[in-house]
Amino acid sequence: MSKSSAQLLLDANRTIAPISPLLFGGFAEHMGRCVYEGIYEPKSAHADEQGLRTDVLDALRAQKYTTIRYPGGNFLSGYNWLDGVGPKEQRPRRRELAWQSLETNQFGTNEFMGFCKAIDAAPMLGVNMGTGTIQSACDLVDYCNTPSGTYWSDLRSQHGYAAPHNVKYWCVGNEMDGPWQMGALAAHEYGVKAREAAKLMRWMDPSIETVLCGSSNDRMPTFPEWDRVALEEAWEHMDYLSIHYYAGNREN
Repeated sequence: MSKSSAQLLLDANRTIAPISPLLFGGFAEHMGRCVYEGIYEPKSAHADEQGLRTDVLDALRAQKYTTIRYPGGNFLSGYNWLDGVGPKEQRPRRRELAWQSLETNQFGTNEFMGFCKAIDAAPMLGVNMGTGTIQSACDLVDYCNTPSGTYWSDLRSQHGYAAPHNVKYWCVGNEMDGPWQMGALAAHEYGVKAREAAKLMRWMDPSIETVLCGSSNDRMPTFPEWDRVALEEAWEHMDYLSIHYYAGNREN
């Protein structure tokens, strides 16, 4: 068999398509020291008036994140956003089941908005599709984005935030295909629930963009069928599909 040669030419000046700045986003979850002692540590010598660590803020600004997703992650599927708003002395301490920790709820939605503003990143909020309801998801959009005149927007104002947060990006659940997820659902069940949640959320604020959960990883027995089934139910009310892939150095 004769050998043949080939030549590969790379044209660095040719633009195939623009790269979305959303590619350079990050993620913050109530897990380990990510939020408490990481982002938020009021008693630290580095803390600003909001309790945010200025050394961490400086490091994150240098990375030039465009978006930050919050509050999870697996944490999201057991989280009630109402626990994390209002006077801090009235917020409940709860056993957190995803990561087996004690959640104080001293850092919540409004504190996260201050954090995003401090590092000049757009907030991306997740709504609970595990133990949560479609009504709770809709109410959070109302709380964050309605200027005034509704129960939830007026409650936000009472909490000290008269101006709406105007959150554009919304994740409808997290890794709902995984058995490790609180309230995990089959693809069809999730697609229906996500569709109805996103529908109400968009009715509340038509300007938002929503993200459907795709497969949590390519080693799942349901991959990639999960994505197709969920999309068939929810595609009309979704702007993006999230596909998680984790690559780590397990040796070190």
